[in-house]
Amino acid sequence: MKILEVMSKEAILDDLKSQNKKGILEELVVPLASSTGLNSEDLVRVLMERERLGSTGIGGGIGIPHGKIKDLESLVLGFGLSRNGINFESIDGEPTHIFFVLITPEDSTGLHLKLLARISRILKNDHFKERLLNAADRDELFEIIKQEDEEF
Repeated sequence: MKILEVMSKEAILDDLKSQNKKGILEELVVPLASSTGLNSEDLVRVLMERERLGSTGIGGGIGIPHGKIKDLESLVLGFGLSRNGINFESIDGEPTHIFFVLITPEDSTGLHLKLLARISRILKNDHFKERLLNAADRDELFEIIKQEDEEF
């Protein structure tokens, strides 16, 4: 599964402003709520519940908040860039800049895990991460993700 099969350009946020975990999640879900018709507060609640189990800040400046919700027809993916970085309680204690947020239907474990694995794999590429961090805007971020998506 390709990333851009489930993520639209509108779900890419190029300048997250919040300085805390809940605020970042609130920003990240806005385009997802809009595209799914789900309530953004419900999406944030699901993501925060998952965060209570353990931070999805995987280190290296990356966060992959994710959760499952009952009333969703198919999985949705969003991307956000925090240019200043925030404390997302990452395992390495470093600020988090790059966020992929994944919301999946309650019963879609296989797809959920495949997409998480794909995102984790491409984010091991330091050149890709550097390009994301230096992107000027949403269009450039989309093109960078598209190029990486095609190569992988």
